[in-house]
Amino acid sequence: MIHTSHARIAALSIAAALPASLAAQSAQPASTQGEVSLTIYNNDLALVQDTRAITLPIGRTRQEFPDVSAAIRPETVTLSGTGAGIIEQNFDYDLLSPAKLLDKAVGQMVTVVRTNPATGAETREQALVLANNGGTIVRIGERIEVLEQYGARILFSGLPPSLRARPTLSITLNASTAGPRPLTLSYLSSGFGWKADYVALFDEAQGKMDLQGWITLTNNTGTGFPNARVLLVAGSPGQENGSYNNGYRGGNMGRGRVPPQIAYKPGTQSADREQLGDYYLYPIAARTTVANAQQKQVSFLDVAGAPASKGYYFRNDWLGASNEAQSFATVLNLSTARGSGVGDALPAGTVRVYMRDARGQPQFIGEKGIDHTPMGSKLSLRTGEAFDVKVQPTVEAREKITRAEWDRTARYRVTVHGKTEDVTAERYREYWRTSMAYKITNARPSPVKVEVVQAGLDNWWSDTRVPSETVKGTQRSLDERTWTIDVPANGETTLTVQFDTRY
Repeated sequence: MIHTSHARIAALSIAAALPASLAAQSAQPASTQGEVSLTIYNNDLALVQDTRAITLPIGRTRQEFPDVSAAIRPETVTLSGTGAGIIEQNFDYDLLSPAKLLDKAVGQMVTVVRTNPATGAETREQALVLANNGGTIVRIGERIEVLEQYGARILFSGLPPSLRARPTLSITLNASTAGPRPLTLSYLSSGFGWKADYVALFDEAQGKMDLQGWITLTNNTGTGFPNARVLLVAGSPGQENGSYNNGYRGGNMGRGRVPPQIAYKPGTQSADREQLGDYYLYPIAARTTVANAQQKQVSFLDVAGAPASKGYYFRNDWLGASNEAQSFATVLNLSTARGSGVGDALPAGTVRVYMRDARGQPQFIGEKGIDHTPMGSKLSLRTGEAFDVKVQPTVEAREKITRAEWDRTARYRVTVHGKTEDVTAERYREYWRTSMAYKITNARPSPVKVEVVQAGLDNWWSDTRVPSETVKGTQRSLDERTWTIDVPANGETTLTVQFDTRY
């Protein structure tokens, strides 16, 4: 590796020492790509299709395709066109840089130029490059020298043939006819990513929400793709190495599954969008330039006045108790249904929620990630914690209860090594009755509706009973029961429940 200052010195030297044609080669010329189409998936994968006009002679010839992705998967390359077939292909990814240039110069002669800071006079010496590992070591005459960071530059007589200014795919073709023709180069590449970002402006008084959706697209392939057709796929096709995900992965737009929403009921409506297999497609309407090392945002959703409401949510673990009151989570309830909601399928991303303050200015109140969400789904997105709405769970009593003696034993007939016999198995069962209280307080000047969830009821027994509860609850699953409770303004209420469990 070369120091940054060395790299800076070497970069200046290239332009000073090489002929004009070679210096121009080290600059950034216009792209040689043709008609480019990008199909970008959620799992750091894209399909690149590049159609270029190529003139071929009859027979075997080698053609170079610069400006391919530096993150290309060479084994996926295909070339389609009339009258030509692939014989061999090579991907040259050793890109020209000051460090690479010095690496390739090891064992070769270069010219070291020094400038006297007092007089400005230059001196030149021939040097043999011995190593370039964390610094450049050269032999000048009979002495070994580590080049200083300042006061020296290195001149090269030419560029090594193995170094390329841009990622290049070299393909040997066999053409049956001569002349110009379009050839389409197709390949898979990593280094691309996209996710959805949503901006929600929530009006609590009206019970409505405006929602804008933005595609955030990144390109870290080392290559830019100007004036490309871009198609985004909300999905993660499986790959041989098993690298796929079920949700947004950031960074490279992310690595890691999106945390689940507080409440999520998947919808059953079909969105009015093109599908490819089991994936939804989100085409960018106009051609766009996907530059290297760039984030680009494109709008894909704009909904005004969708129904939405605020709620309060608390989930208690099994036998969870607290000496102090805890805040309810503040949630935004919305639907993606047609007619009564957003009316679209939502690709995985982050929803950022804003509300207007007393002066009418939008203020940020929280954000939450969502997974790929079908149309017709119901979402409850946690945006923060309530200041004025609290709950204090308490275990008021816990005692054993019994069943009849006959339930303690069971007899089985078993056959072991051809011999049948009766076996009596002792099964002692414990049953527990747990009494819980949830004290809920509301310091707001208006009544609120809260949701309390008790978790941990099942523990694999599938035999939990609720003999009494002061508010009728709903069994969300074997493990969770939920209650919706109205709490008066500046008031409090207490929910009490008894659970009979096997543990």
